[in-house]
Parts: sequence; C-alpha cells; structure tokens
Amino acid sequence: MAIDFATFLSTVPYVLNVRKPVLLRGRHGIGKSELVYQIARERGLPVVERRVSQMTEGDLLGMPSAIGTEIGGKRATTWDAPDWLLTACAQPVVMFLDEVDRGTTEVRQGIFELTDSRKIAGVTLHPDTLIIAAVNGGNHGSQYQVGEMDPAELDRWTAFDVEPTVEDWLTWAKDNTHGLIWDFINQNRKDLEHNGDFEPNKKYPSRRSWKRLNDCLVAGKLTSDAAKKAGIIYNLACGFVGFEAAVKLKAHVENYKEQVSVEDILDDGKVSKTKDFAITDHAALAEKIAQSGRLNEALTTVALKNLASYWLTLPSEVAMKLYTDIGRSFVKNAVALHATEVNGVKVGEQLAKVLGAGRSK
Repeated sequence: MAIDFATFLSTVPYVLNVRKPVLLRGRHGIGKSELVYQIARERGLPVVERRVSQMTEGDLLGMPSAIGTEIGGKRATTWDAPDWLLTACAQPVVMFLDEVDRGTTEVRQGIFELTDSRKIAGVTLHPDTLIIAAVNGGNHGSQYQVGEMDPAELDRWTAFDVEPTVEDWLTWAKDNTHGLIWDFINQNRKDLEHNGDFEPNKKYPSRRSWKRLNDCLVAGKLTSDAAKKAGIIYNLACGFVGFEAAVKLKAHVENYKEQVSVEDILDDGKVSKTKDFAITDHAALAEKIAQSGRLNEALTTVALKNLASYWLTLPSEVAMKLYTDIGRSFVKNAVALHATEVNGVKVGEQLAKVLGAGRSK
C-alpha cells in the first residue's frame, strides 16, 4: 500500500531510530531524493550519496592495497575502502544509495552485507549512520527499465511505496517555487505530473520538472511582468513539462495579474472578486490561504471578519476543508472564526448546517 509523504515522514523515524535500512519506492521525479535530504537536515547529518547504477564492485569494496600485509610470513592482499564508505564509518551520516534497482547484480549483492550487518570488506559503519535507498520499482516497476528485487534482497530493506499528494508538493513548493508556478499547480492539479501510461519519446510533467522550470524562470527574471513574456515562458515550458501543460501555463501567465490573492481576501475583504468562481477556483484559493502562513498566528479582527465573509460564500466541502486547515494551523483562529458574525449570520451556525447536511447524506 502506498502512503503520502506526510505519513512516511511520521512513520520512518521508528525504523531509522533502530538503525534499520529504509527503501523508498516510487515514480521518477516525485521528490524521493528531496525526502532523504529533508530527513538528513532534520537530524543534522550530512548525506553521502552514491548512484548504484553507476557503481562497479571496486566502487563498493575499494581497491587492493599497495602495501598489503603478512600472514604466516607470506604477503596477503588487503583492501583500501573507498572514501565515501570510510566517511560513513568514521562519522554519522545518511548513506543515500540511489537507483539500487538499476545496479549490477554483483554490486547489489555486495550491498546485502551493508544492509544485513552494517559492514563490508572489513570496515563497519558508524553506529549512528543511517542507510536509505531509493528505486523506481515497486508498484510502478513495470514502467521502468529496472531489475526486480528478489525476496532475499527485498527482505533486507524496510520498504515504503510512496505516492505523494498534490498537497505534499504545495506545502514543499510554498518556500521553494515562485508564486506564479505555485498558483498554476494549485489551480491545475492534474498537470503536476503524469499518472497514466507513457508514450515513447513524449515529454511529460513531473514534480521535478516543474521545479526545474521554476528555477529557469526565476534565474531569467521571467516571473517579473510575466504576462509580457508569455511566449518565451511557453517555449521553455514545452521543453520542461511538455506541450499540453505548457499551453495551460501560457494562458495562466497571460491572466496572472487577475488572480485573487490572500491579501485581497484577508486584508482588503475583496470577496466580490470571487463571485464568478467555480468550486475548483474556490478550492484553489482556500488552499492558497491555508498554505500562506497567515493562519499560523492569531488573525486580526479585520482579517477574521474578512475571512468569515469569504468562508460563508464557500461550497460546503471547500468550507469544511478550509475550516479544518484553520484549526490545524492555529486553533484559536478557528474558535474566533466560529463566533464571528457577518450580516447577521454566524460562522458557527453555518458550520452546524454544513455538518448537519453532511450527516443526512
């Protein structure tokens, strides 16, 4: 069963705390590597990364020593371990083995000892070194040119199949992408990544490719007055995320100034700007408010009143989602919103009606 990133991050510490190796399985470009580096940052550990797909036995075990040793008066071969392995033995690190299922059989079998006994070729890992690997196999293995893991190999790992949600990406992207890209994905969630079969040689969007496009646009200063640069943004997007997503992004860029901002709602009370919204538009704006960070601290009286005015216009399912997000971010805001009244209607009374309607279904 696949789990989202939030569930994985709340579960995996129990495995890592007892120093068992972890295997992340999932589609390309969803952020598996970023997850590993996030875990390392949270634990204050450096990352030693190796692409198993590029390794030979010598890269794993090291090379024969020129000095050697003597046993019973005769010279014997000894091995000099590679630097990355000695680093993981000398100090605590996160050892990140990427693309394990694309490695040669000999290298993958050599990793058995690392995952089993935390040692290899006569050297032992530091007691606090963690081992995490990533592969494209698992539920989606048939879509990739990867080697299957037999039962003996897989048994050495604690395997997690990950299927991140769009909310996972939006939460991460809030601090890692420009608002232009964040807003587009928030409103066009199916364009974040391709979930069907892949046609040969066709370019598809992925979470990774959107980040790469974002970095290109930001570095090229194309996000400033973007509507006038929609043509070049479209051309770049075709190369990064494919034709279909690029067409939608171009239309989004051309109309970007018309987007309703969090400030429009919370600070200026411009609820009228949403009067022609469809439910998907409301869902996107509600998510933008939830992810803005404004809900993480006590709202002013004016902001609460404006938020209540907007909340009372929402379709029931969007209203419930936003109310839940408000309570999760800062419960005092939810309590205050519950008591707020707009034009004779209290949020709490409307919430009771929404909940009652939900029970009667």
